[in-house]
Amino acid sequence: MKSPLTTLCYVEKDGQYLMLHRISKKNDVNKDKWIGIGGHFEPNESPEECLLREAKEETGLTLTSWKFRGIVTFLAEGWPPEYMCLYTADGFEGSITPCNEGKLEWVPKTELSKLNLWAGDRIFLKLLAEDTPFFSLKLMYKGDDLVYAALDGKKLDL
Repeated sequence: MKSPLTTLCYVEKDGQYLMLHRISKKNDVNKDKWIGIGGHFEPNESPEECLLREAKEETGLTLTSWKFRGIVTFLAEGWPPEYMCLYTADGFEGSITPCNEGKLEWVPKTELSKLNLWAGDRIFLKLLAEDTPFFSLKLMYKGDDLVYAALDGKKLDL
């Protein structure tokens, strides 16, 4: 069984985020969505170890500078709860390599709203853009529909 703990990272460069268009895996909950990079913790990993491993596996990049921005609790019908450690990274070494989960693309932050994103991702991308201090975000989905969101324990209007 996969760990309920995950990481997600938005690698930044020149006003852009490195985004992953999830088009390659069959039976992918993120099929056709654009997301950051990351994945499930391996046994005995810390959040940072998972972050660095997933970044290397999915992009070929070695992160050299990152910041833990928040924790996101995902609840969705038919899926186990997921607790995601959200990061941004502004330093890296190496060259981007192809990803077996989809297509990697640098996307200007000003263009993110045009992508096929999860509704909850739009909320935390806005928090990142506003440079919100460390936050806790709870998101509840029914299918693809976001039905509840709370920021630092306070319900948000959707």
